[in-house]
Amino acid sequence: MPKTAKSAEPTITRELTPDRTDCPHCGRPMTADYANRRTIHTLAGVTRLHLTIRRCHAPTCVAHKKPYRPEAEGAVALPRHEFGLDVIALIGRLRYAEHRSVPEIRTHLVGRGVSVSERAVTNLLDRYDELLAVALADDRRLRKVLAGQGKVILGIDGLQPDVGHEVLWVVRDGLSGEILLARSLLSARQQDLAELLAAVKAACPVPVAGIVSDGQHSIRKAVRQVFPDVPYQLCHFHFLREAARPIYESDRHAKKELKKKVRTVRGVERRTEGRTDPEADVIRGYCSAVRSALTDDGRPPLEASGLKLHARLTAIAGSLGRPRKRGAPARVDAVAGDDPPRPGGRRRGVRADHAGVRVGPPGGPPPRPDGPDRGGGAGTVSRVARGHAAAPGRGRRPRSGRGSLREGEPELLAGAVRLLRHARPAADEQ
Repeated sequence: MPKTAKSAEPTITRELTPDRTDCPHCGRPMTADYANRRTIHTLAGVTRLHLTIRRCHAPTCVAHKKPYRPEAEGAVALPRHEFGLDVIALIGRLRYAEHRSVPEIRTHLVGRGVSVSERAVTNLLDRYDELLAVALADDRRLRKVLAGQGKVILGIDGLQPDVGHEVLWVVRDGLSGEILLARSLLSARQQDLAELLAAVKAACPVPVAGIVSDGQHSIRKAVRQVFPDVPYQLCHFHFLREAARPIYESDRHAKKELKKKVRTVRGVERRTEGRTDPEADVIRGYCSAVRSALTDDGRPPLEASGLKLHARLTAIAGSLGRPRKRGAPARVDAVAGDDPPRPGGRRRGVRADHAGVRVGPPGGPPPRPDGPDRGGGAGTVSRVARGHAAAPGRGRRPRSGRGSLREGEPELLAGAVRLLRHARPAADEQ
């Protein structure tokens, strides 16, 4: 199909001539026979290359009348490619370092003035993978890097895409991050891993100072066979993960129990469907914050998701009855008005003191910190309406400004608190 869009006009012009004038095969002089031009899309702009082509005219030469192009051309773009190497490098960084999709990469390039299609981005990403593989397999570069640091610390691990498939074993240097050897093996036997480590030992130009891996027995036996005198230890990540497994299981169970207390949030949202009044907006804001708390997972074992959820729900429970710094009542019940008494005739209220606001019966001790709200009421909502406050306290005149309530806000908050605290599971969530 012929092109319908007009190609961009070049904004940069470069003249390239071969540095070499004699034939690399026979040593005889080459003559500049003709000139060629090439258009390359780079990050700096559309570049027009004017190339001087030389050829050897010796009849007995193996390169007889074969074109010899300028050496600098290879530093601008790959042969028969329209985009420069800088564009390929940027595509690789956006894909693997920033984890962007192909449409996002295309949008970024278009924003920088590079006209490219999504199919071209996919093709250039393949070229990036090929160039990276060639660079990593360059023994001369790898030997130079290892010789500069004087030693290596080997890290060995295997990756199996699926059960029954080959396992990709990778041996890398922990100091430089360079991959020393990668090979697919059908099994993880001691003999196979020993041959893998022996190949690394023979090719490594510097001594091995240490080895790190997980606790797999075949790896430990292979290391003992090939490197009997080299210090060996378990990977810090695997060691920490195994040590924290009991804590992780307890935290996961605690998170599951916490989620049981907020299952009524969907029923609360359904009660406000179709409503556009301010009270419904407040309620939907709380429910939205609850959902946000539930989906905010941690990174075990360093960040426990259960403890994180507990902290957020505790803050949510306090936000329901948190008074303003000025002109707020000591109890939210004075605003809600109809909070039903709990067993024993005691009502759960909010008591203010110098340390802040505590949830609990008036005059009693503060609540236990082992849950957002053991009664299951305030723990079912989220901290979104922190800016809404209750009516002015008894005996105080409401002040104008940021600390005062506008007309109708006490009733608005009272209705939201009543509905959220008295939430019950919907019929389809029972």
